[in-house]
Amino acid sequence: MNILITGSNGQLGTEMRNLSALHPTHTYFFTDVQELDITNRASVHTYVRDNNIGVIVNCAAYTNVDKAEEDEPTARLINAIAVENLATAGCKVIHISTDYVFSGNEHMPCKETDSVAPRTAYGRTKYEGEQLLLKANPEAIIFRTAWLYSPYGNNFVKTMLHYGQERDELRVVYDQIGTPTYAEDLAKAIYAAIEADQWHPGIYHFTNEGVCSWYDFTVEILRQAGIACRVTPILSSKYQYKTPRPHYSVLDKAKVKTTFGITIPYWTDSLQACLKRL
Repeated sequence: MNILITGSNGQLGTEMRNLSALHPTHTYFFTDVQELDITNRASVHTYVRDNNIGVIVNCAAYTNVDKAEEDEPTARLINAIAVENLATAGCKVIHISTDYVFSGNEHMPCKETDSVAPRTAYGRTKYEGEQLLLKANPEAIIFRTAWLYSPYGNNFVKTMLHYGQERDELRVVYDQIGTPTYAEDLAKAIYAAIEADQWHPGIYHFTNEGVCSWYDFTVEILRQAGIACRVTPILSSKYQYKTPRPHYSVLDKAKVKTTFGITIPYWTDSLQACLKRL
């Protein structure tokens, strides 16, 4: 099968590329904006047809939450319109979405069937992308994830490592609760979906196992890295956010584990694996 991975220079796309050698029965086409403009429907359809693509894995997204609030049309172009372009290309699609489709005020892990209530431009555009995808391509697979990190690009883990070495103290919010996601683990789940005995369309939630706050996450990052920097817990109200952040965005992963028969690592174990690579 020919598989197209869009956004292949990002965190998840890079991990998909790294793991592709373990799945040599397929032929891969790794593209980013330089190779394929997914906001151009004609270009997408031509590329898919000319390369006989069977599955698209869409790792491309506009993920800057604050900038999306200032420029929602651009966020919508990438997070929604481009997704519809991929959905109508005549092949199977696996798309990556986000916990930001929920309100962030829940008190129990969010299931795929729970009502959505995005409160930000990023969340709204990502949810619109889900809707456009499923309307045009009901057999699509959507993975919602959260707190993504890897050895690549810009992410929370690398930022905390940098500031932890520079500063005597880090002040980090402790009233925002969720679960980190190691991009390599998510990539493995995507490959499990591609290579399952049958295609299982629908929405799935994926993060690592466990629950923590950004404060807990930071403490563990610095502890495992052996960096002696004081971490002070603060309330979100003490931090000047341009855009609201979810106070609780834990995702229920029962469906993805049952459907694809996967075991998801605990978040501290996956953090250790990432730090070893860094």
